[in-house]
Parts: sequence; structure tokens; C-alpha cells
Amino acid sequence: MKKIYNILAACVIGLTLTSCDDFLDYNPTAVIDEDKAFADPEGMVTSAYAMLGDCWYSYPFNLFPYGDIASDDCLKGGSGPNDTGYHAIDIWKTVTPTTPGEMDELWYRLYCAVSRCNRALLSLERNGESKLGAETTRQRIAEVKFLRGHFYYKLLTVFRKIPWIDEKVEAAGSQESVKNDAYKYRELFGKVIDDFKAAYDVLPVKGPGEDGRANKIAAAAYLAKCYLNLAWGAVHIFRSDVANTGVGHITPEYMDSVVYYTNDVVNSDYGYLEDYGDIFLPEYKNSKESIFAVQCSDYEDDHTTYGRANWSTMLNGCWQMWSCGWDFHKPSQNLVNAFKTKNGLPMFDDYNNSIDYPINGQPTAQKWDPRLFHTVGMPSFPYKYEAEYTQTMANSRDATDYGYYTSLKEVPQRSKGETYNDSWQAFAMNEYVLRYTDVMLMRAEALIELGRLSEARTIINDIRRRAANSVAKHIDYAANQCEIAEYPESYFANKETARKCLRWERRLEMAMENGRFFDLRRWGIASQTLNAYYASEQNDVYSFFDHNGNVMAGAPVTYDSNGNITSDTEMHYGQYYRDGLFTAGKNEFFPIPYNQMFYIPGLYTQNEGYN
Repeated sequence: MKKIYNILAACVIGLTLTSCDDFLDYNPTAVIDEDKAFADPEGMVTSAYAMLGDCWYSYPFNLFPYGDIASDDCLKGGSGPNDTGYHAIDIWKTVTPTTPGEMDELWYRLYCAVSRCNRALLSLERNGESKLGAETTRQRIAEVKFLRGHFYYKLLTVFRKIPWIDEKVEAAGSQESVKNDAYKYRELFGKVIDDFKAAYDVLPVKGPGEDGRANKIAAAAYLAKCYLNLAWGAVHIFRSDVANTGVGHITPEYMDSVVYYTNDVVNSDYGYLEDYGDIFLPEYKNSKESIFAVQCSDYEDDHTTYGRANWSTMLNGCWQMWSCGWDFHKPSQNLVNAFKTKNGLPMFDDYNNSIDYPINGQPTAQKWDPRLFHTVGMPSFPYKYEAEYTQTMANSRDATDYGYYTSLKEVPQRSKGETYNDSWQAFAMNEYVLRYTDVMLMRAEALIELGRLSEARTIINDIRRRAANSVAKHIDYAANQCEIAEYPESYFANKETARKCLRWERRLEMAMENGRFFDLRRWGIASQTLNAYYASEQNDVYSFFDHNGNVMAGAPVTYDSNGNITSDTEMHYGQYYRDGLFTAGKNEFFPIPYNQMFYIPGLYTQNEGYN
């Protein structure tokens, strides 16, 4: 009997079957004969590309639960702690190989993506030159290796101990004999780097928005990202406690590699988009800011029934603002506080001493970095810049647990509508994999550790200057609440202070873009940062009155017959963080999912601390 290879996303079909007999009797659909599939190398490459956005909220390839909910930037959100399994990630203490169960889905689907890449490489090896010609085949192999490196980077980032399954293993059918501890962490990163290097050496340089395919600049940016992770050393990554912050383990040669590969990005046609707010609007989704992104579309653009929506973020729309907003991915008070400025500069040491937030039209002495208003939706402010959709306190699904802030970056303006809005919602927002400013911050980080402090300051001040110029176009209503200044030379007089500036800038610039926890881990400060966050965030409170003493729109207050307020006038939330605990030496990585550990007993070993 010939093998059947599923070209489409039907590998979850077994989950819909009700019994073993049903499975045995099932005639698969949406499949083609493997020989026919391998005879179409271009189609196989397209199949590998298709996996970039073939995800869902329970296995989001953008990793928003693992990079944001796991960090101090974000609360889970939703209807309460039992809504999805992500509560465990929110408090870390209850993360186990079985909780959240979504980890197993993520592992499985990412390896489906790896398998697509491996099969595409085999198809190109066997039929590429005869069907596509030598040069196109060479290009396609490089593209697929870029894609495989991308998927493996995510697996390695989340799970650490992973089996390396390449096209040779695929051809031999020996996947079930590959151990997940055959290679050490650095060695696995070396294999990911090999894939990106193969892409870098072959792919052409392309400008912004050309065709959505991998190119040399994207490969250079990913190589810089890999080397930046390696540069901090493998030792501290596995134990992020106060005594081991990672600085003493830096490898300068890897930092040199970060600078080397970001040179290509600096010298390319990519660059800073002029207004920070435009970066997160769909009409700018393939701008010069976007080095590589998962391409999404609206049905009106591609003439399909539902378009190519971004299903990773389908839970993250604002409650009762969208037709199906489920209110996940909620910014924390700690994050909002981090945007405070004094004389235009961050309040490094006392930003979290008090709970503060702006009210629209009521400026106070406290000023804010303009990026707050592009990143966090807040009661009284226009939602994503549109006054006709002003956010109120009623736009929070479970304020008693998660407060009143909402996430803005992953949604379009409300007037533009959803791409899909039947039971669920989804948007045609591209998913950034690498954006220009992200790469420039990687470069600045490496420059600081190499002692090139003035160069790093130039980069960071360029970014702050763009933020300062991002008020009039979209958030003019908050102009008198914004104040931001460039760093003076004194802030970059030594590595310690410069490092603090870089880390702060990275947090504000990249807030709610799914990477904060991975930054904390890389720097070796995850444990101390998150446990301090749990201690403070459990005391969150939001007043039902604005700065003028008036009840805010949507506030859940009740009145007696005389019109006097009879209910509490503050919402205390985040109290579940009393259960939060990050354990150094364990929680730096997520556990290998139970189903994977016991699919073939004894094949895999568990990450430290989860046995």
C-alpha cells in the first residue's frame, strides 16, 4: 500500500474521531499520494510556508502565552483562572508536564511544521532540478532551511530538550528513535544556526514587502538573534537567581557575531517606520519595519470565504468592543507603571512605588512615554485611536481578576472590523517575526556588552526620537500627558547604566509582542523579576472615579434611592498572584509535555525540576 501524505492541515483529524473503529474505517480526505506530492517540489515548498500561520490560540506560533503571560508584562485575561490552561503559566507555580495541556498541542504542531520542511527538502533533492532548474532549487532549499530554523528556534526557546529531526531522519523513517537529549543546548542552537546560515549564504537581498518569502536580510536578523541568546552563556539560563545574573558568562565572540549580522540589516532598505502607531496598523503590515512576518489577509484581499486570518491572537480582542472579543492578553499594572517618565526619562528605581494611570483629558504631574497609548487600551481613551469607540470600564470581561487594561498592538482599528467574526474573531494582522527596531535593539545590546556604549546610545536615542514623534498623528488627545527625552551621555558612561537603559527600552518598545519572558531569561533575571512582580501585582487596585472625582463610564457601581453610591468604589484585582512562584533552576524552560514523554517510554528525558 502506498503511503498517504497529508498536504493540508488535516493532521488533527484524529481528534475529531470518536472511536478506534471509526479511525480504522475512515477514508482520509484532502490528501494525495506521497509520490505525487514529492513530484511537485514547488507545491511542497508552499506547503512548508503554509505552516507559518497554521496555528490556533491553543498552539499559537507567536508564543504569546509563553513570552508574555509568563512575564511581568501581562495577565492571562479571559473569564477567570479556569478559562484555558494558561493560568498555570501566569503564576508558574502550577506548571507541570500536563498543565497546561496546550503545551502538548504546541509541541505537536511545531513538529508538524518541521516535518513539512523536511519533506519539502526531500522533494527538492529528488525532483527539484528536473522540475525547477538548478538555481531555483538552490533558492528553495535555502528558503525551506530558513523556515525549519524558524520552527526549531521556537521549539528550542520553549522546551530546551528537543529531538533534532532533519530530512535524513525523515527519509529513514527513524523519528521514533531520536532522543531529545542527544544534543546539548548549545549544540541544538548550532544546528538552528546552520539552517539560517545556509539560507543567508544563498538567498538574495530583498526590500520591504516584496513577496513575503525568506530573504538574506531576514536570515541575517535571525542569526543575530541566535547568537545573542548564545552570547549570554548556557549556564545562567538554567538558573536565573540573584547570585547569577548572566553578565559573568558573556561570550564576546558571539556578541561580535550579533554586530556582524546586524550590519546587513543596517545597510539594507529596511528601517524605522516614522510613526510608532503605524507599525501596528494592517495598512502598514509590510512596511520597511517588517523584516519577516507571517502573512495574513482579509477575505476581500484574497477573495476567499474567511481570508487568511491570524488565529494565534483570536482570544485577545477587547470585551464588548469586538463582536467576539474574549479579553485575553491583559497588560499588567507593572507594565503601565514602567511607561512613567520624569523629565522625559524612565523612572528606573521608583516607577512601581505607586499605582498610576492616565485619564483622558485630565493630565496630572505624572507624564508618560507616548508608546503607552499605542500599546495599552485604557478606560476613557479612544480604542486604537478612534473616539467613536472609546473604551470604558465595561470593556473588561473579568475585572476582579484581570483589571481594566486591554492589549492594542495585535488588533486593527475597530472601524475596520474583523476578518472572521462568527463565534470566534480573527484579524488580518500580520504576525511580526522580526521587525527592524527589534533587531536594532539586539545590536545595541551587543554593542553595550562589547564596550561600544556611544554607538548603543545612538541607536536607543533614535528609537526614543521616533517615539517622541509619534503623538500628533494618532494620539493627539494624549499630547499633554506625554513626555519623553533622549538619554544624555551620562546614562551611557558605564556598562551597568547603559545596560539598564537598553533593557528598559526593549521592554517599552517591544511590550506585548510576545518576548518579555525570553528577555528576562536571557539576562538571567527571570526569578528575581517575576517573584518581585508577584509580590506587588497582587495589590493592584483601580478606582471607579476619574481624576476629577466623577464616576467613570462603565464602572460597576450601584446607587440607593437617593442617588448615593452603595458599592465599593475601587476594584482590587490580581490577587491570584499570591499563588505565584517562579523557581530558579526549574522554570527557565517549560516541561516536556506528558504525552510526548510517554508516547515511547524512555525515549525522552524531562527538563530539570519537572520529574
